[in-house]
Parts: sequence; C-alpha cells; structure tokens
Amino acid sequence: MEPGLLAPRVLIPFLVVSLIWGSTWFVIRDQLSVVPSSWSVTYRFTVAAIGMFLLALIMRQPLRIDREFLGWSMFLGLIQFSLNFNFVYLAEHHITSGLVAVIFALLIIPNALLGKWWLGRPIGTAFIIGSAIATTGVGLLMLREYRVAPVGGMDVLIGLSLTLAAVVSASISNVLQVIPRIARFPTVTILAWSMLWGSVCNALIALFFFGPPVFDPRPAYFGGVLYLGIVGTVLTFPLYFRLIRDIGPGKAAYTGVLIPLIAMLLSTAFEGYRWSLLAIAGAGLAMIGLVVAMQTRKA
Repeated sequence: MEPGLLAPRVLIPFLVVSLIWGSTWFVIRDQLSVVPSSWSVTYRFTVAAIGMFLLALIMRQPLRIDREFLGWSMFLGLIQFSLNFNFVYLAEHHITSGLVAVIFALLIIPNALLGKWWLGRPIGTAFIIGSAIATTGVGLLMLREYRVAPVGGMDVLIGLSLTLAAVVSASISNVLQVIPRIARFPTVTILAWSMLWGSVCNALIALFFFGPPVFDPRPAYFGGVLYLGIVGTVLTFPLYFRLIRDIGPGKAAYTGVLIPLIAMLLSTAFEGYRWSLLAIAGAGLAMIGLVVAMQTRKA
C-alpha cells in the first residue's frame, strides 16, 4: 500500500520540494535580464549535472549504464531538462512568473492520465474529486494573475502556450522514469545522466538560436545559477522522483499546486503582494483539493 501524505517519507520531501521550487520562480525571473534564456538553462543544468554526478559518487550509486538506458537518458534529458525548462524560461518573457507557476499546477492532470495509461495506476474517486476542486482553485488564481499581468493578449497567449508545452514535457518525463526499463537504475543515476544530456541539448539550442555564450557578471546572476543548479535541482529532483515512485505521478504533481501558493506567500513577505478575494478563494480551493485527493491510495 502507498504511504499517506502524513508519512514522514512523503510529507518531508513533499514540503521541501514545494518550498524550494516555490522560491525558484523569482530567481528564474532575474536570470532573464541580459543572458538569453537558453544559455541560462545551459548554465543551470551544467552545474546541476556536475552536482548530481558528485552526489552519485558520495552516495556510491552506480554510474555505469547499458546501451538501452543511454538512449532513455538522452530522451529524458531532452524533454525534462532541456525542452521543459526552455519553455518555462521563454514563457517568463511573456507572462509573470506567478502566472507560469499557477499554470504549471495543472501538471496533476496529465501526470494522472499518463500514469493510468502507461503504468496502469487506477485513478481513485477521491483523487478525481480533489483534482476537480484544486483545478477550480488554480483557475481562480490564474484569473487573478491574468488580471494583474501588465501584458497584452498576444503575450498571454504565447506565454500560456509555452507553459503548457513545458507541462506536457515534464509530465511525459515524470511518468517515463517510473517504467521498469528506467526505474531499474537508482534515481540519482537516472538524474545524473539525464541532466548531462540535457545540458548538452541546451548548449546546442543556445548556440543555434543565440550564438556564442553570454554571461551576466552580476553576483546575483552567478548566485542564482548556483541556487537553481544545486538547491533547485540537485537537492529537489531526487526527492521529487522518489515521491513519484512512492505515491505515483498524479499525487506527486500536487507539489505544483502548493508551489504557487508558497510563491505568493514569499511575495507577500518580500514584495508587498496583496491578496485579493480571487486569490484567497483560489488558494483555499487548491488546499481543499489537495487534502481530498490525498485521501485515496490510488493515482
């Protein structure tokens, strides 16, 4: 049987991932001032790949892989650590980081559907009801962020499309890494090789679209790359992928429901964010949906 949300092996990584990823949206925004987005993604996952290989060595995880997994790791690196994050960084050129974070909460839907399709994981009634409630809350948050976004209709459409493309890329990767052909390797091993190939893909994309490397000399930019690469990636992705294995891709994706709420709380504390009735209602429904969905041991 799957552990419940309050089990320490679930609750602790669930909260750690949500808290850290809730803060990364602001850091990503600062990465977009001078450096082309694809180069920022390249730097982040170069740092992350190095950190993940070092973590594998410290944990004494096997790093040798066979030819079949080599192909899978390349594919996971392309969709999870290249396309996914390039879409996210590009989306933040068009819409606010808050709106991107809110839209990403919809990851619960494709994760659950693909989990049922590829892994045969049943979707329980409580999960369906909870997801419907949470999605309504996400919709209210999305409406609020749209109303305050200082952009035009075309920018919103482009940003929405890019974010949804990122959601699809992330969901495919989330579910694939649980299939037996990939899950036979330790999580850190999977991540190390996938991030390596992801960083290679990112560099090729950046060279093709933006030319030679560009770097922002500001300490804040360098610190942001380290924070996103080490704390926002090396620390969190092993925890998140372990959650997927423990409670399934549908439930694990509920971190995406909590993340924008944490981002809003951080914005309240440091940026003077003011809560509207829409934001309060959306946040409340999202939390109710989370509690209801986690009652089931399926999905």
